[in-house]
Amino acid sequence: MALRILDFLWLQWKQIALFLLLVAALLAWKAWSDTMGDPVVQRAEVTLPGMPDGSAITAVLVSDIHVAGPDMPPSRLERIVAQINALEPDVVFIAGDLVSEKRTATHIYTAEEIVAPLAALEAPMGVVLVPGNHDHWFDWDALRDEAEAAGIVVLQNSAAQIGPLAVGGVDDAYTRRDDLSQVLDRMRELAGGRLILTHSPDITPQVPADIPLVLAGHTHCGQISLPLLGAPAYMSTYGDRYACGLIEENGKTVVVGAGLGTSLLPIRFGTRAEIWVVELRGN
Repeated sequence: MALRILDFLWLQWKQIALFLLLVAALLAWKAWSDTMGDPVVQRAEVTLPGMPDGSAITAVLVSDIHVAGPDMPPSRLERIVAQINALEPDVVFIAGDLVSEKRTATHIYTAEEIVAPLAALEAPMGVVLVPGNHDHWFDWDALRDEAEAAGIVVLQNSAAQIGPLAVGGVDDAYTRRDDLSQVLDRMRELAGGRLILTHSPDITPQVPADIPLVLAGHTHCGQISLPLLGAPAYMSTYGDRYACGLIEENGKTVVVGAGLGTSLLPIRFGTRAEIWVVELRGN
């Protein structure tokens, strides 16, 4: 009798262990798919006063590329650049964090290796970049030099005329390098549809109402978002107010991308990398 009971218990434990092994395998597959899958293309349409009537511009927003091994080697970024080019953008906006220097990285690349794939971006109106917190922590001077050598317009608390767009580029607010007032001063000299490109969306409440669009990243949409519990943090002063996606607030449109790569841990779960296609239209 005792042997039968032991055999029954052993069978039950084997079934439980098999079930737990299956659950672990499914979770690992989910994490791998979310981390390494092709970026999801999200779309939005925004009217920008100041653009010529009836005009349209296809803008692509990416952020948080975080080039580093194992999940974002330059070879993967090359494939993502090809995906962006296939969308035929007029202009590409990069909202900071080209690099990840995370301790869990299997390889840290040089500034030249990080930026090189971006030189292949095809956009008639150009590619515009602002720095993120990881760029400053890594070697922003080297990254900026490589970006400018690749023909990328770098905005660091400055502004530029990009076709019929007046683009203000605000430096990273997470590391307190932002100077919105300086950007606004420089934008006054420009004409066309007005927008702000920045890494952290936390400057949004201070952006005046006459600038109807803010493009940002930084939050990763939480990067790891658990069922029922959600994300542990969004690295924002405002909690989940600017957590992710398309946000309409006080007459402004805010687009916060999920980013392409990862930070801290080389894992996504419950979130996917994103490319945003924002159709900008005149009145």
